[in-house]
Amino acid sequence: MSGKSPAGKKPRCPMCKKPVVEAYRPFCSDRCSKLDLARWFGEAYVLPGERPFDGADLDEEKNSF
Repeated sequence: MSGKSPAGKKPRCPMCKKPVVEAYRPFCSDRCSKLDLARWFGEAYVLPGERPFDGADLDEEKNSF
């Protein structure tokens, strides 16, 4: 994989839409990279799927009987 975009288009930063800088790829700067990381830490992004088992489900089942 060459890392180039199709048809010669320059990739854009997903945060601010400025052209990507190779050192921070896929972002344009350290700032945008850190903003994205903060969104992950703040749970702004979520992966689809079922809720993981956390043990609290057992307490709810015990109380329902």
